[in-house]
Amino acid sequence: MKEIRIHGRGGQGSVVLAELIALAAWEDGKFSQAFPFLGGGGERRGKPIQAFARIDDQFIRLRSRVHHPDYVIVQDCTIFHEVAVLEGLKINGTVIVNTDRSIRPRDGDELIRWIEIPASRIATEVVGRPLMNAALLGAFSEKTGEITFQSIEKAIMKQFPGEVGRQNVEMARKAYEFCHKSNS
Repeated sequence: MKEIRIHGRGGQGSVVLAELIALAAWEDGKFSQAFPFLGGGGERRGKPIQAFARIDDQFIRLRSRVHHPDYVIVQDCTIFHEVAVLEGLKINGTVIVNTDRSIRPRDGDELIRWIEIPASRIATEVVGRPLMNAALLGAFSEKTGEITFQSIEKAIMKQFPGEVGRQNVEMARKAYEFCHKSNS
């Protein structure tokens, strides 16, 4: 089983991102789940929250928060100052961070696969606003191989039919291509 923890702020769509990961995995024929942890009191705009996703080839019985993720996705890099984002990350785990600049930690980073992607910039180029979920979804697909890009397209179009869906697919594609080029 692969476990994903998403760190973001209320209103950034962390829960939607977890749901899209799970739906894309389901489209790939895998078992999946997605759920939030709002920290008590519900999601308040701007407050740190977490969302989780799990992907497996077998039925998933576990229903707890993700404490030892294989992957961490960070929607807002300023959250590193408020939350222990890397806590519990498995050795050789992957961190995908939405940022335009290098913020890689100095200590202990040899045990982490660190990926920086300008997801907000990509989203702003496509839709005029920094709604980065689909861009992070594309980066996750390319960098982890856990879900296919075809499943992402299907998942997005099911959740957001029409023009909104097409724009989100375009964001995901641009982020996927950005990450693919950075491998070369």
